[in-house]
This record gives sequence, C-alpha cells and structure tokens, in this order.
Amino acid sequence: MTAAGEAQRDAIMARLSQSREEIARLLEPPSEAGNGETGSGPSGAAGGFPRSRIMRALMSGRGLGAVGAVAGGLLLARPGLAWRLIRLIPTSAVTRMVVGKVIGVMRGKSREP
Repeated sequence: MTAAGEAQRDAIMARLSQSREEIARLLEPPSEAGNGETGSGPSGAAGGFPRSRIMRALMSGRGLGAVGAVAGGLLLARPGLAWRLIRLIPTSAVTRMVVGKVIGVMRGKSREP
C-alpha cells in the first residue's frame, strides 16, 4: 500500500471512530442525577421499563418525535404494512410506557407555580 493510500485509510478510520462516538453519545440517555446513572425509566420506577439505552433514547422527547414521524410516513405510504406491524407491538408494555410518560408530565406541571 502506498503512503497516500495509508493516509487516506487512516483518515477514513478516524472519521469512522468519530461517528461511532457521536452515535453512542446520541443513544446515551441524559443523566438525571448528574453522575451518569439514570436508575429509573420514564415511569419513575427504579429499573422499570424500558431498561435498554436504545428504548430510553427513543422514549425521550426527540426520540418520540422521530418515531412518530416514521410511523406517520409509513401509515401514509403503506397503510396495510403499517397495520400489520401495529398488530405485532406488545400493547401492554407500550401502554404502560405511554401512561407513565403522561403521568410524569402531569406531575411536573402540577408542581410548577
């Protein structure tokens, strides 16, 4: 391999490493306690649903907007496929998650003066 090829390969590997770090940072949920540990799900229960970092990121405000936009686009473009996919969703877990999020928002609003 020539020196120019190695330099180009090193530059590509550096950009790849940087993009991986950025993706990991975006998928990491915001820390509530400031020490990097969240300890609770959107419902406020310690170790509650969702436990995975990806699901917590999707349940954040930006994540919900992105999921809603994708779901709306899918519903408009291919309604048959969208309805088949909706039937595969575990409705009890999703319902718990949404109700927990709504209750959390309502509690936050009631505490404000």
